[in-house]
Amino acid sequence: MDRNKMSYKVSQFVMFAGVSTVLFFGVVILPFIYGLYLTFTSWDGVSRAKPFVGAANYAAAFADTSFWAALGRTLIYSAISVILINVVAFLLAYMVTRGMKGQNFFRAGFFIPNLIGGIVLGYVWQFVFNRAFPVIFRGTTSLLGSRTGAMAALIIVSVWQYAGYMMLIYVAGFMSVSKTLVEAAQIDGCTPSQSTWYVTVPLMRASFVQCLFLSITRCFMVYDVNLSLTKGEPFGSSVMAAMHVYNQAFTYKNYGTGQAQALILFVVCAIVGVTQVYIGKRGEVAA
Repeated sequence: MDRNKMSYKVSQFVMFAGVSTVLFFGVVILPFIYGLYLTFTSWDGVSRAKPFVGAANYAAAFADTSFWAALGRTLIYSAISVILINVVAFLLAYMVTRGMKGQNFFRAGFFIPNLIGGIVLGYVWQFVFNRAFPVIFRGTTSLLGSRTGAMAALIIVSVWQYAGYMMLIYVAGFMSVSKTLVEAAQIDGCTPSQSTWYVTVPLMRASFVQCLFLSITRCFMVYDVNLSLTKGEPFGSSVMAAMHVYNQAFTYKNYGTGQAQALILFVVCAIVGVTQVYIGKRGEVAA
């Protein structure tokens, strides 16, 4: 009987998740294992030979000061972007769940930027920063022309792109909170803002955990917008970690070192993301 149950479960799994599992292993797991292998070789990306060099690529990665500078910029960019994305997304979700007229239209409008590809988005905003803003605000120069301005431009575009997507998760969080709890709080004397802060927000902790995790991972791995908007300029001051890894592997043909730096970036992103989820989930259980 147990064997029949097991075979039934296996057949059900193969039927509904078999194809996606095979694709996941073929597209994610196997390339990851192969990339891990490349970190121990000095492959140039062309020849068949892949000389084994041990931990030399990791030593080169840790000694690469430009990589750590790019990783530091990524941390700063991610910290600011994640905060702004979630603040804007939460405020937008609050606005479009208050029963305002045409709120479904606004939800769709705020979500549309997330549908635009990062490369296209970068070129559109490059035109805005270089051509439109200097004409509208006469006497000003493009943000992309200075070090701090290029970083600010990346943050602005990232917030504009991701806030609408995170807004939908916060909308789901707002709608999952029972109205009877909010009404009971207001009957007890809470103002609408107090009931939102002390009743609704604590019950939306799962939404905060999801949005923070998604925004952290997306910001850490940003490449397309970085490439099309700033190209790492001026003077390499806006090169993020993912762009540095790409250049190391595909521009300079140091595949082993680039793959080692990619693994380091993955580990840093995983540690930050998992830590945030752990803290958020622990607070959710305590609440």
